[in-house]
Amino acid sequence: MRSKVLGYIRERRLTRAGDRVCVAVSGGADSVALLRVLLELRSELGIVLSVAHFNHRLRGADSEADEAFVAELARQHDLEIFSGHGDVRDHALTSKLSMEAAARELRYCWLTSLAESHKLNEIATAHTLDDQAETVLLKFLRGAGSRGLAGIYPEMFRGAQKQIHFVRALLCVTRDEVETYLTSLGQSWREDETNRDHRFARNRVRHELLPLLEREYNPNIRQLLSGAAELSRAEEEYWQALVERELVSRMQQPQQLSLESFAGLPLAFQRRLFRRFAETENLALDLEHVERLLRCASGELVRTELPGGWLASRRGECLELRAPAPEPTGVSYEYTLPVPGEVRIPEIGLTLRATVVREEECSHEGGATGGLLSTELVGPELTVRNWRPGDRFWPAHSGSEEKLKRLFSEKHIPAEQRPNWPVVLKDEQIVWVRGFSVAKAYAWRGAGDGVKIETLS
Repeated sequence: MRSKVLGYIRERRLTRAGDRVCVAVSGGADSVALLRVLLELRSELGIVLSVAHFNHRLRGADSEADEAFVAELARQHDLEIFSGHGDVRDHALTSKLSMEAAARELRYCWLTSLAESHKLNEIATAHTLDDQAETVLLKFLRGAGSRGLAGIYPEMFRGAQKQIHFVRALLCVTRDEVETYLTSLGQSWREDETNRDHRFARNRVRHELLPLLEREYNPNIRQLLSGAAELSRAEEEYWQALVERELVSRMQQPQQLSLESFAGLPLAFQRRLFRRFAETENLALDLEHVERLLRCASGELVRTELPGGWLASRRGECLELRAPAPEPTGVSYEYTLPVPGEVRIPEIGLTLRATVVREEECSHEGGATGGLLSTELVGPELTVRNWRPGDRFWPAHSGSEEKLKRLFSEKHIPAEQRPNWPVVLKDEQIVWVRGFSVAKAYAWRGAGDGVKIETLS
């Protein structure tokens, strides 16, 4: 363990003599082993060590016990310790991230800030060869290309100026080697029960898929996957330099890429160049988007949509990216519509009228075609307001509920008119939208009186 890690650090020049290295320690076996092996190697490497612990506060008393364990470990070895914490659940909710992704984002942001404020040269994190194998397999299953298959890099840089150096010195050793090493030292560690929760994809890969592949297909599958990551990283580093030079020569102004002699480039080069071009606007493209850009470049497509509402089109000898138009803004209004009765909406210069249609006249008034609401279902009072982003509606005779924004687009309702477009609600449910059939769940069904809503100038 000791010689492997020392060789790996020296081979990749992960640290230099005099560096202040802060070890991120969760309390688990991997991070405890990283701290212990760096303690053994610090004289040979000439580094100064400290400890950082981030409390995710996801496991109640266990999280607090982890923090206490790491603090005691740092005290035993006379090391400075930095402690941080964050509200992972709230961050996951507000950022629409998984719990795992939210925890990682908060942790790395805190570690980066810590390194900047305390002038630390490196942050050491405890990723092992097993972590590498799991990552590569997960990326493959999700359809990643060679960039994704490069897996976990031995080092990465974060911070505003990319000056904070993160190093992974345990990528050369397995989890079994880690635990054997700790046992030989008589060193305990903390177990995180969530690591065995099979609701998480990584845990299923770790405890089910990898052992199956190891047992039934290749006993060296972990080393094989780690080797594949090594090869992919080398390929990526080679391509990155070439693509960056080509990008600079072809981008004379933002959002435009020259297509002069583009057809003469190898297909692999074209794909990578388009992907990197999109990244200049923080757009992450999948293979389908890249293929559509190739069709644009060849003239097969006039334009194509990209993530986030961006458009790409060919203009002369250039491929051009266009940012999405800002959402139109309008006035906000909300009124009560009595049934029967009417209400004036001065903001848009319209009156909405609700009329009760007798049962015997409903078929003649459009009840069979989704033009009437059921009196019994809507009751004596409705609410009228303007459309809001995120509104969803299920018109009668349609197959599913859709976002109104999409339905507006299908009906070619101009974007500038949409913010003020009137919708009618029963409680929180949209039951009527100007220009559409009534809501499927509230439509007249052949018996009883109906309600007809119409607009008057």
